[in-house]
Amino acid sequence: MHFPPTPPSELDTRWMPAIATVSLGAAHLHSLPAKIDSAAQNGQRGLELFHDDLAQFAQSLRRHARHASADRTDREYEIDAAHAIRDLCTKRGLQVLALQPFRHYEGLLDPNQHAQRIDELKHWVELSKILGDDLFILIPSSFLDPSQITDDRDRLVADLRQAADVAFPIRIAYEALAWGTYINTWEDSWDIVRRANRPNLGICLDTFNIAARLWADPASPTGRLSAHADIDLQASMQRLVQEVDPSRVMMVQLADGERVDPRSPFLHTPGMPKLLSWSRNARLFPCEEERGGYLPICEVADACLNGLGYTGWVSMEVFSRSTGESRPSVPDEHAARAARSWQRILQQLDKKDEKLHNL
Repeated sequence: MHFPPTPPSELDTRWMPAIATVSLGAAHLHSLPAKIDSAAQNGQRGLELFHDDLAQFAQSLRRHARHASADRTDREYEIDAAHAIRDLCTKRGLQVLALQPFRHYEGLLDPNQHAQRIDELKHWVELSKILGDDLFILIPSSFLDPSQITDDRDRLVADLRQAADVAFPIRIAYEALAWGTYINTWEDSWDIVRRANRPNLGICLDTFNIAARLWADPASPTGRLSAHADIDLQASMQRLVQEVDPSRVMMVQLADGERVDPRSPFLHTPGMPKLLSWSRNARLFPCEEERGGYLPICEVADACLNGLGYTGWVSMEVFSRSTGESRPSVPDEHAARAARSWQRILQQLDKKDEKLHNL
């Protein structure tokens, strides 16, 4: 069932609603055209395109090609897929706003691996130029083992600067993952972006990653860090509002976290950080308390949106156990949940903004 879009209010015009394709189902289970249809029919205006979805779509083009050539490479089929995806989105009134995630790029100790990533980045730039007229490539902070990457900030800055130069004029957004090996807070990512100082380099702010790092502990009986977590989060949000240049914020991502049993097997996957396991299995759309959402997402979103005065794309990025279910209805169900969540978060932000103006 599709959730009917709510007529836009004056507040809606500040931000444009979007959704990540990963939030609509697993790439190997749910086709990208089905996801695009679900997003469009449930009021979304933009898509964060996950490369896994693009690659799966490219493979489907290869399988159905009447005169498939063994000489054609995966990259060539991805170029075909990019053209087809743009056409699909244009017909449905959607804009591709980002291609992601370009993982494990910065700080690589092996120069050959770094060279390979630069070569892959050039391919992503080519894809981006086809997919849209104004999109960016998202680079999440690396969570490789410390034996594979450096913590040298100067080197990390140089790597992001190189990525921006290679991609230009395509933009690059850098995002701090809560489980990043060395870069795991918005402060870390903003420091690197500020120091790299490239006009096409900015940051992505993610409510889940911010709250997960500063406030949450899914393996704790309370689900949270120390009693000082609220104070620490509040102080960090005050710094964010004071320090971050909103013109360098390329996107704000929204997601909550599910309160799970600390004994949940997925939290104890050998060799995987708990926050990463939790993120991949138990994100929720904002304001889904009825499903177990409990992070202070509204506080983080209020700082990133109202506090900063940010205007632009706001995207739902949810990984969960439910996206891995094989039911064909998953894209529709998740798109409808995202639409309800968007209206709920707008109402909460409106209340906070009104309260602030009444002080």
